[in-house]
Amino acid sequence: MSWHPHLWHPTTQVARADPPLRAVAGRGAMLELDDGRELIDAISSWWVTLHGHGEPSIAAAVAEQALRLEQVIFANFRHPPAERLAERLSAATGLERLFFSDDGSTAVEVALKMAWQWWRNQGSERRQLIAFEGAYHGDTFGAMALGERSLFSAPFEPLLSPVARAPWPATWWDDQDVEGKEAEALATLERLLEVPTAAVILEPLVQGASGMAMVRESFLRKLEQRVRQAGALLIADEVMTGFGRTGALFACDRAGIRPDLVSLSKGLTGGFLPMGVTLASERIYRGFISDDPSHTLYHGHSFTANPLGCAAANASLDLLLERPALHEGFEARHRPHLEALAVHPLVQRPRLCGTIAAFDLAVERPGYLHPAGRQLQRHALEAGVFLRPLGHVVYLLPPLCLSDQQLQDCYSVIRSGLDQLN
Repeated sequence: MSWHPHLWHPTTQVARADPPLRAVAGRGAMLELDDGRELIDAISSWWVTLHGHGEPSIAAAVAEQALRLEQVIFANFRHPPAERLAERLSAATGLERLFFSDDGSTAVEVALKMAWQWWRNQGSERRQLIAFEGAYHGDTFGAMALGERSLFSAPFEPLLSPVARAPWPATWWDDQDVEGKEAEALATLERLLEVPTAAVILEPLVQGASGMAMVRESFLRKLEQRVRQAGALLIADEVMTGFGRTGALFACDRAGIRPDLVSLSKGLTGGFLPMGVTLASERIYRGFISDDPSHTLYHGHSFTANPLGCAAANASLDLLLERPALHEGFEARHRPHLEALAVHPLVQRPRLCGTIAAFDLAVERPGYLHPAGRQLQRHALEAGVFLRPLGHVVYLLPPLCLSDQQLQDCYSVIRSGLDQLN
């Protein structure tokens, strides 16, 4: 394969990366390449293809909606697909108001703007924002500021607003230090919250892009208690964890927490169309209603609440609610495979949450740029599985339609790849 003369691929250094493959079709968990090869899409194409490629019911819903109403300006109109989606997601989350945007980064950006302006509209001087070490919340400027400062954000450091940061007590199987790590994180958070804080933002249960860093449900409940005591708002970035990925419909459900704002995207439309939403409590929504025009949330984009995206999202939600056993039972499907893999000498810190299984490679100088991940990816491609390790972190986050045999194949390919690295 070669590089296309006019395309610019995301998060890709052309001088170091392999040229992209050319996909021509997808069905279920499989991707078809132009040379006839088929690959198991073991990461749901960057975590978005929830039910599998070409899911017929979602495709039919989009086609039907396209013949009825493909787009209308949402500043002046509303439409049935948006109304239905808002009603259903409000019922599922307990948050009464839904604001549409276009992707995960902007869903977080909107939550940040809502939280910040809500305090301003009340005349409050709460200005501190608190995030967690290792966080990733997107690539727009507000979302990027909330994330861990890294190789990705370094060129823009002078433009990023300050954010206070608490430890993220990531844990794994047989972690003997988790109690101490959680205590340290909560103590740091308490000290930070002594400063008047507008909002605390987190990725509930799993930090995705930083390496599938998982925390315990009980830690999040203790965290929420401290945020409430301090009077700050709590934002849950469920862009990756939402829609069954952690075994519950939403990670906040599994953890037993109720944030003031929730950002959603990725699996929202089953991977068919780009769309993001931010859910807010009625209390926050009421804080923007005023005769003063400056209290308005001046945010929007041309494709806000696009009817095709709403139709896809409703069809995807139908599937999740009709077949809950698929996401609720995926963790049990992963477990025996990961347990067997965990004894390999190159496997460290195995961890599992819902549909997400992960481990660290036992390598020197681990990090996002470690070459072992790329070597494993190349081996997997040759064996018919598409992986995208996060440097030294290897993970599986497959579509819900993945068969038992396909899951076995994924783990077998990983094991054979580890044997080559060893």
